[in-house]
Amino acid sequence: MITLGVIVGTRGFFPSSLCEEGRAEILKALKKQGVKPIILPENATPKFGAVENLNEARACADLFIKNKDKIKGVVVTLPNFGDERAISNVLRWADLNVPVLVHAWSDDVEKLGIQHRRDSFCGKMSCCNNLRQYGIDYTLTTLHTDTADSETFTNDLKQFIGTCEVVAKLKNLRVGALGARPAAFNTVRYSEKLLEASGISVETLDLSELLGWVRNMKEKEPEVKTKLDQLQKYTNVTGVSKENLLKMAKLGVGMDRWIKDQQLGGICLQCWSALEELYGIVPCTMMSMLSEKLIPAACETDVCGLIGMIALQAASGSPSALLDWNNNFGTNPDKGILFHCSNLPKSFFSSTKMQYQDIIAGTVGKNNAYGTLCGQIAPGPFTFTRVSTDDELGEIKAYVGEGRFTDDKLKTFGGYGVFEIQDLQELLRYICENGFEHHVAANRSLVAGSIEDAFANYLGWDVYRH
Repeated sequence: MITLGVIVGTRGFFPSSLCEEGRAEILKALKKQGVKPIILPENATPKFGAVENLNEARACADLFIKNKDKIKGVVVTLPNFGDERAISNVLRWADLNVPVLVHAWSDDVEKLGIQHRRDSFCGKMSCCNNLRQYGIDYTLTTLHTDTADSETFTNDLKQFIGTCEVVAKLKNLRVGALGARPAAFNTVRYSEKLLEASGISVETLDLSELLGWVRNMKEKEPEVKTKLDQLQKYTNVTGVSKENLLKMAKLGVGMDRWIKDQQLGGICLQCWSALEELYGIVPCTMMSMLSEKLIPAACETDVCGLIGMIALQAASGSPSALLDWNNNFGTNPDKGILFHCSNLPKSFFSSTKMQYQDIIAGTVGKNNAYGTLCGQIAPGPFTFTRVSTDDELGEIKAYVGEGRFTDDKLKTFGGYGVFEIQDLQELLRYICENGFEHHVAANRSLVAGSIEDAFANYLGWDVYRH
């Protein structure tokens, strides 16, 4: 359940009955989406808890301040013109620094007399004008005016909730970079300082430290036994030795302890090819298990790829994956193949099996390359995004869009899926022209609107929406 502050605006001669009805309807709409509202009681002001003057604005701001740690966003609803100063003062004084949705009610063209007239159409402009003057960022509804029970507003509210979750997740986020960037992967370079400027901290750990912890673990330790049992239940491990499974379990326990100790929202991990050569496994399935339980794990120490995974997960409430834009699919210009070795969460697949990593096995041997989670991605919609730090421009940039995984069959290895995106060639050109990485975060939901709104509107990143 998400908690949102609610401001009901009112003004002058407009009838208070509109505030009473508007309040009831907006609270009904919020309840349907599982929102816990923080709103002035009906008896707090003469017009059913609506805010119009200085004292009422102060009372509403004080209520929000008391609930500051809970509120992830604010809904402003205008059942009539509303007092733009009072609304702006609430938000300034409360200083929540959260997303704000501005909603205005539609007039009934048959009821434009003094007793029913709203003028919210006009009032919304004044409200937004003042918010802009106050330096307060806000989100608009699809339609300039709308009713609270319409399909368009319902979708707007769902998207706004996603925006709030993304912004809340990325504010003061801590992520872990476990190991060095693979030497051959210049593509995953990034700026810690630019991320820090957006409130995202990176905690680092040398891979040797993790392996030192792991080697001191005993097979009979309760955490190791539990992790081994979880691993064997997670996927088909037929053909994988008990020795390799135990190595994976110990590695998983080590990562769990570090995540908990450092209060991390996700990790990215060096794998290619230090872990295989020094420890004798690939970490993919252990990372998949983390992502599946909503602790995103990215490979190849791709910090910015991890941030995309976390954002998508926050918007959707479901696991994310990190994939390669990897292959064309025949001659269809709007289709391609997304692939990784893989550490995709299990929920991406129809079925899974643990295997060795085919590519790296040629270098380190099959027995040192077990641990990948293999299968084809199940068909269905998905959202993709990529976050990147541009040191030359001194900014964070991103792109986001939606597509679908198809049921086209492939004969290959790792984790893979055929995808279709409208005007794919335009997207690929944009990626290459702007120097984006070959990795992309994906989530089996449609949340591009929330990602775009959160990144561009509230984090101030440069965002391309495909």
